[in-house]
Amino acid sequence: MASSSPSSPKRLLEQLLELRQQVVEGSQNYLAAWGCLGNPPAALCNLARYLALRQHDLRNLQLELAAVGLSSLGRCESRVLETLDAVIATLAATQGLSHKGPSYEEFYAGDMALEQHTEALFGPPSPHRRARIMVTLPGEAAEQPELLLQLLQRGMNVARINCAHDDPSVWEKMVAHLRRAEAQTQRRCKILFDLAGPKIRTGPVAMPPGKAKVYGGDRILLTAAIPPVDSDICCQVACTLPEILAHLKVGATVWIDDGKIGARVVGIEPAGVVLEVDKVAPQGKKLREEKGLNFPDSQLSIQPLTEKDRQDLDFVVRHADLVGYSFVQQPADLQLLFSELERRQARPDLGLILKIETQRAVQNLPTLIAAVDGCRPLGVMIARGDLAVEIGWLRLGEIQEELLWICEAAHVPVVWATQVLDQLTKEGLPSRPELSDAVMSARAECVMLNKGPYLLEAVALLDELLARMQAHQHKKSQRLRALYSWR
Repeated sequence: MASSSPSSPKRLLEQLLELRQQVVEGSQNYLAAWGCLGNPPAALCNLARYLALRQHDLRNLQLELAAVGLSSLGRCESRVLETLDAVIATLAATQGLSHKGPSYEEFYAGDMALEQHTEALFGPPSPHRRARIMVTLPGEAAEQPELLLQLLQRGMNVARINCAHDDPSVWEKMVAHLRRAEAQTQRRCKILFDLAGPKIRTGPVAMPPGKAKVYGGDRILLTAAIPPVDSDICCQVACTLPEILAHLKVGATVWIDDGKIGARVVGIEPAGVVLEVDKVAPQGKKLREEKGLNFPDSQLSIQPLTEKDRQDLDFVVRHADLVGYSFVQQPADLQLLFSELERRQARPDLGLILKIETQRAVQNLPTLIAAVDGCRPLGVMIARGDLAVEIGWLRLGEIQEELLWICEAAHVPVVWATQVLDQLTKEGLPSRPELSDAVMSARAECVMLNKGPYLLEAVALLDELLARMQAHQHKKSQRLRALYSWR
């Protein structure tokens, strides 16, 4: 609610000048923590300023600025200091004072930098839309060259190959078919190879006779061994990455099967970790093999680059335009990948996509961006499936917004991923909620579709949706083109 006694223009000017000073000083702390003092890149300076700005609650100030016809600072992500200086210069002029504001080119320099970084990463945009479309290629793409041709014709800009599936002999066919389709259509398409990373999943399952599901209150033994083991607990399941069990403590949360079964650690036994189910559908849920395991409040020491990833990199560096890095959480993880890329003499324009899928990755995102520091084209993927399980469904909407803001402040392009138009892709008919989600995805630089029987239809629909929405919205900003429905 607006204040009943708004500040005078003079007081507003004083507040903004004080805020500007705090932003400049606060940004130095971030730059120092990143080891970027001296002559840091403009993008990191702006990111540091944005983080410093967002340490303040600006809601009342925003209302007062809007009431006098000035920018309320709500769309300053790509240009923090330039926005502050523009508002200060206008307010100063009303007081007969002088403050140098940015030129038009200076004001929009951050937006231009983001567009340049997006083109370096994903290639040029389609003629009719800014956001790119990334498509996860199904295995059939290796045997059906016409599928790649049709995907390109419908609007695919980036082809994603998931290294968790198939093998280099299959991937090589996909790449060859895509390059042939590019020649036929005269359309360039980048290729992302998404490294599988460490997959923490359920292994073999042992259930008591006649029991097919687990229910609230049931206990499960999560074990390193192949069930059954010597234990009084009837429901047993192996963990495919058993070394993590040593890091689990009583009270820790465990999610199974993309959050369909929630449990807490209630005991540690020689045979494994005892879980008690506290969140599951009233009708229960089957405990199956090869389902995801998430440990959102446990600090797990997991190497993000597996031996399989290293083997796959031999092929990837020869064929990829982009590399997707799963489970990256800290700068040391980046150095691990950079060393492997350097050993294979990967070209410097090979782009890197950081997949943000854990709470720790969210917290460390600015540090991760700073650690890359322009050494190669960089993008961020909001991996909303695992991320939702890790941070909780309630917070997903809030966090995905904040990740968009942080990346825009750093001039880093974003991939909006997981379950976009999922029902359409799988069943041929979109749901109303997923249409709204696809509309919201237009604020990202790239939108990812997963594979399914109706993939071509999903690409065509997303192409049209993104083209329509860019006439109405750019990032957080509403674009007021003429409305035609009420003429």
